Amino acid sequence: MAQLRITWIRSCIGRPEYQRRVIKSLGLHRLHHSVIHSDTPTIRGMVQKVVHLITIEVAEEAGPSGSGTK
Repeated sequence: MAQLRITWIRSCIGRPEYQRRVIKSLGLHRLHHSVIHSDTPTIRGMVQKVVHLITIEVAEEAGPSGSGTK
């Protein structure tokens, strides 16, 4: 399954509380912090709510050891 790298790039100051909760639910703790999630409909829905605050890119598929190298 594809992986998404989600990076928080814009502050939540002045944003509605539900957008702050979505950022926290994605596992983002501070600006310029990145997390990797599976590309599922649930994650896509969360991303759609805060697309103006984050960047999304397709992450490299990791090998069985998780290192990404073979």
